Amino acid sequence: MSGSARDPRIDHDVVWVVEDSAEDAEAIQRALGRTHPGLTLEFTDRGAGVAERLLEAARRPGLVLLDLKLPGLSGAEVLRSIRSMPELNDVTVVAFTSSTAPDEVDATYAAGADSYIYKPVNFELFTTVLKGAVDYWQRRAKGGDEGPAAQPPSS
Repeated sequence: MSGSARDPRIDHDVVWVVEDSAEDAEAIQRALGRTHPGLTLEFTDRGAGVAERLLEAARRPGLVLLDLKLPGLSGAEVLRSIRSMPELNDVTVVAFTSSTAPDEVDATYAAGADSYIYKPVNFELFTTVLKGAVDYWQRRAKGGDEGPAAQPPSS
């Protein structure tokens, strides 16, 4: 689906984070700052306009971390909007959410998510999970590792 290096505007050192929780956004910033200090992180707390901004961006992110529980336009609606635009097929979208409901996981993959990752509550595990996701999608973008695209929920 995505993760390809075909779109020359995709910058795999840029991650867009769509997250309405200030606490979770700060945790993402702290975690990725530790594990991937060279990444450029761009945050938004609303889903409205994300697909359009991706379409217009001179540098598209190599990864979009998308919370599903957003005010207004939900994460699922943002995902469907992104996937409705063929020009954004090479943008990797990972649902990073607190929900483990099987129906939501299935619906998110059906809408076009590249991966679905549960947000652990423990910060060290949170950091490990994020590091693994970013490492995986960066390797894949460079034509490497074809391991599993999903990570099971943590307990």
